[in-house]
Amino acid sequence: MAFGKTLDLSLKSPKILGAAAAAVAFLLDQAHKLWMLDVFGVAEREPIRLTPFLDVVLSWNRGISYSLLSARDEVARYGLLGLQLAIVAGLCFWLWRAPRRLTALALGLIVGGALGNAADRLRYGAVADFFFFHTSLPVGPLANYVFNVADALITLGVALMLLDAARSGRDGQA
Repeated sequence: MAFGKTLDLSLKSPKILGAAAAAVAFLLDQAHKLWMLDVFGVAEREPIRLTPFLDVVLSWNRGISYSLLSARDEVARYGLLGLQLAIVAGLCFWLWRAPRRLTALALGLIVGGALGNAADRLRYGAVADFFFFHTSLPVGPLANYVFNVADALITLGVALMLLDAARSGRDGQA
């Protein structure tokens, strides 16, 4: 910080908004997982049909999306965790330099969701997923998709990033 400058600690500051979004996303994801696993006992109740295309289940994902890079041993698990944390560090650097609040909010949601999944990987050796979206329609990989709150928040963050990019491109901002 330059002499005479103060750090804006209000939610008007992109940095603070992004950090708050990351904290809320992380806490929301972890609270939901704690409730599903330890209070509700989803493992003993699954599957729970919510709609013809959405069930509540318990699925342990040892990899990343669609179980890619599946880590079945300790070395692979910690390697995947290290990669995940390196990406989060890069996103945090980007968040800290974000000039716009929407960019910071989006990055905060992505960071918080990624940290929630990393906490699972560290604690359980895999990421707990609960929502099973399924259809017999020929819609490619979305025909069978299992996700959690963190994944939904990461997806929301990516959608906000795309919206921010479209808006800043339209307004002529870099």
